[in-house]
Amino acid sequence: MRILLISSYHPLPTNSARGTFISDRVELLRSLGHEVKVVNPLPRIMKRNEMRRSTLSGVAKAPRYSHPMGDEAREVLHPRYFRLPKPSLSIGITNYSLRRLKSKVIQWLGDWKPDVISCHSVWPVAHLAAELSKQYGVKWSLTIHGYDFDVGLNSPQKKCIISLCSSADQLVIVTKRHEGLTIDMKLKSNCIVIPCHAEVGAEWEQSMRKPHRRWRRSKLEILFPADPRRPEKRHLLAVRACAELEDRGWVVNFGGLKQVPRELVWDRMVSCDLALITSKRETGPLVARESILCGLPVVGVDVGDLASWLPARCISTSDTPSAIADAMERVLEGEVDDYSVPKHFLPEQVGLQLEKLFTLLQE
Repeated sequence: MRILLISSYHPLPTNSARGTFISDRVELLRSLGHEVKVVNPLPRIMKRNEMRRSTLSGVAKAPRYSHPMGDEAREVLHPRYFRLPKPSLSIGITNYSLRRLKSKVIQWLGDWKPDVISCHSVWPVAHLAAELSKQYGVKWSLTIHGYDFDVGLNSPQKKCIISLCSSADQLVIVTKRHEGLTIDMKLKSNCIVIPCHAEVGAEWEQSMRKPHRRWRRSKLEILFPADPRRPEKRHLLAVRACAELEDRGWVVNFGGLKQVPRELVWDRMVSCDLALITSKRETGPLVARESILCGLPVVGVDVGDLASWLPARCISTSDTPSAIADAMERVLEGEVDDYSVPKHFLPEQVGLQLEKLFTLLQE
């Protein structure tokens, strides 16, 4: 099956950590035998505006085409659209700019015609997906990864987001937590849940290991598996929780991850004693599943779906440094036999759900 995937996020030559969940989805679809082409629309911004958000890093100077893994056959198109640094001031112009990208995508595709279109994230790139769906006469699915619902529905773009969700042939959410938000959207069909799959390289995957620092005799390596610059990750809360541990007699070495390749992320997961998640907004988080696959115990606040599959002792009772430190001590002193990533997060199960989705869209 020929699948055209359109997404706001995708790794860039100078920012390989950007949108890795999208590149993972692309590789999963290709492993299932599908032919996938990727379009990653980028806003026109100046280099200094990349500082507004870490996910914009590498956008200003990104090339029109990129080739993941140096493979010409995996070429990704990065067409440019207009958007002001404050998006709410240019909603109409941005929407129009996205629709006009249709001709550039058609020219790039040439004789290649998609059987279905899969769009990841809503505003503004779903406008392009909707236009291409009409052009080629195929159905399209819209996948919500969190930001468009958690933040977008409380922003000036709310009307655009609801309209685009309603126009999609199939709405896909990655967490059941968002099901209630779709009730009043007048969807063409009921939304379905297909999570982002968790997968790590074979050389990094290992069984859970018990932390070796339970008696406070040596340095405790704690990993903050996120970019500290992103405010929603609450890096300062994690720092304060580690300071609380030090006040209790632990020797703590605390470090984050700032735009590093996946292999280095997994290296850190294999070498650390705990992963600490303090985000205030997550759909997964995916890094928690990857940590478990790398044999690294996870401690976190009650965010996303963590509480639904992690042992109760891993979840902090409140978002305070003291409560988080309590959870870390519980994990350090406990067993590791009850850690596992649920099957519905693994590639095999997610692949089956995707096959079913695209088969229905093609009918």
